Amino acid sequence: MAYTSDRAFEMICAAHERGRLAHAFLISGAPGSGKEELAARLIQHVNGAKDAGADLFGDPVAVEVPPLDDLESGWVRVIRPRMKSRRVGVDEIRNLEHTLHLAAPGGAFKVGVIVDADRMNDQAANAFLKTLEEPPRNTLLLLLTANPQRLLTTIVSRCVRLPLLGGRALLADGGEDLVNALNRAAVKGFGTPIAALHLKGVFSEFLAQCRQEADATAKAAEKEETAAYRDATDGAWLKEREAFHKAAAEVEYLDSRTRLFDVLTAWMADLMRLKVKSGGLDFPDSASVLAPIAEAENETKLLQRMEALDALRRTLETNAFEPLAIEVGFLKAFG
Repeated sequence: MAYTSDRAFEMICAAHERGRLAHAFLISGAPGSGKEELAARLIQHVNGAKDAGADLFGDPVAVEVPPLDDLESGWVRVIRPRMKSRRVGVDEIRNLEHTLHLAAPGGAFKVGVIVDADRMNDQAANAFLKTLEEPPRNTLLLLLTANPQRLLTTIVSRCVRLPLLGGRALLADGGEDLVNALNRAAVKGFGTPIAALHLKGVFSEFLAQCRQEADATAKAAEKEETAAYRDATDGAWLKEREAFHKAAAEVEYLDSRTRLFDVLTAWMADLMRLKVKSGGLDFPDSASVLAPIAEAENETKLLQRMEALDALRRTLETNAFEPLAIEVGFLKAFG
């Protein structure tokens, strides 16, 4: 079950008041779902943020919640991916462990927040696992991620999971750019082989960019590891790590491809919603562009196009040759 940010906050506060606060929470959700704000509110709560009083009419004034990074102090650590490879390294986790083993004044909670926790490299994740297994007294660990499936199962199993509702997953991480590009392509033509190949070209450009970014991230991570461990290990281990990072790049790319297909499918679904005037658009700002296309399309044909798009997604989950599968799939879906 997923919760709103407010409901998750209420549940954790209730557990704290009963003296049953867990030491680790995995807070997941799409970008914009409120993960960082929830973490900031929890830090304030466990360390005694007081009500701001009442206004002139006697209504309570809410405590102002500052940005998460503004709460970092001697007993609060906020870790983010800051390496060139956008990974969280083991040194940052060890610094966090050092903080957590210090004695905080007045029984205050020591809090460690890991933003984009799925970006921990192997050494960092294994080091953090030891802290999860034997947390120091008065410790609160908050792991924030939009991709909990990328975390070690041993880490996930030791956290209370709090998936959050909301956010703008479809428009995040290039989704909005893809929607705008699809709109521009569709205006030039829709429902012909040439138009289908034009849309395919637009989508393939976004896939190529995702591939480049995934490869660049993996190469940066491999370079950092090689520099750090070249003199402390043998060549066979480094070769194994090279294969590991290559596989990691492929996983990163496939995740990005899935996200882009989610956007494409939602875009096509908006055409159907506009056709049947059902409302609930995923991309309401595109309605003025898509409405004339939906009006000109046959409802049955739109359903066939959506089925063809779904068939393409299933094909790509096999070992099919991606460029050919996408070209054939787009001709069926948009031709």
